[in-house]
Amino acid sequence: MAQSVNYQPNHLAAGLRKGKSNLLGVIVPYIDGRFFAVVIKGIESAARQAGLNVIICQSNEDVEYERQNIETLLRAQVEGILISVARTTLDFTHFERVQERGIPLVFFDRILQGTQVNAVLLDDYAGAFQSTAHLIAQGCKRIAHFAGPQHLNIYKHRRQGYLDALAAHGLPLAEELIVYCDTMTLEVGTLAMQRLLTKALPPDAVFSASDSAVVGALQALNRLGLQVPQDVALAGFSNEAFTSLTTPMITSVDQSCEQMGQAAVRLFFELRENETEAVARQIVLPPTLCVRASSCRLSK
Repeated sequence: MAQSVNYQPNHLAAGLRKGKSNLLGVIVPYIDGRFFAVVIKGIESAARQAGLNVIICQSNEDVEYERQNIETLLRAQVEGILISVARTTLDFTHFERVQERGIPLVFFDRILQGTQVNAVLLDDYAGAFQSTAHLIAQGCKRIAHFAGPQHLNIYKHRRQGYLDALAAHGLPLAEELIVYCDTMTLEVGTLAMQRLLTKALPPDAVFSASDSAVVGALQALNRLGLQVPQDVALAGFSNEAFTSLTTPMITSVDQSCEQMGQAAVRLFFELRENETEAVARQIVLPPTLCVRASSCRLSK
């Protein structure tokens, strides 16, 4: 169940305390692409209205850079840190210094699987279930999945949503159709699609946990003269801007990016006002499936 994320600037501004830096630190894995850019837009909008200045750091998907980012923000005496963890982050130890100093720490989008932290998340499971169910409704029966690193919540939940949608609609699981990818890039998606097409029974659809990887699949199919969606239907995740620029345009799951950023700032203030609260709080946002031509095999 998604919680309300409507923030009130006057209320937030009242949370600022005299003698504080009025600086809010933000760490993202990368800043190219629509998703994190729009999340940052939401963070900056909410923070500015509350009188906060934002310092943005980029980990480049590298846990060592992420540790350096943490140290930089601590030296800057930020009042809080909002973070989406790097792909190579495997433990929580470098965040302990933030907690030891009593600085509010809010995760968004990505957290380590199995950790109990304050976070703003998308219902990735629901988005994956909806996307896979849509492909099934279009007549697809052998749906492949490009799965990301399973130690990260987003990819684990997207895989589970895919699996449960298959089961709910009576389709058997074909493990050979799941391709686990360390990185979710265009190049990896191209190779994954080429590999799947060598199977004795190739897929008739792909649900990818990433838009970049599914564009790689589209390129591989185009080079082989296969038609999308007639031969292979495609659906991705994140609703990146380029999904509306490809031919055909790509079905994807929108992640409520700006709303996520605003909610992360609100949660930061709530944590500051309730410093003794021991139970981790998580706000879960609903996904939106954006259906486009890449998955529509049936005439309307």
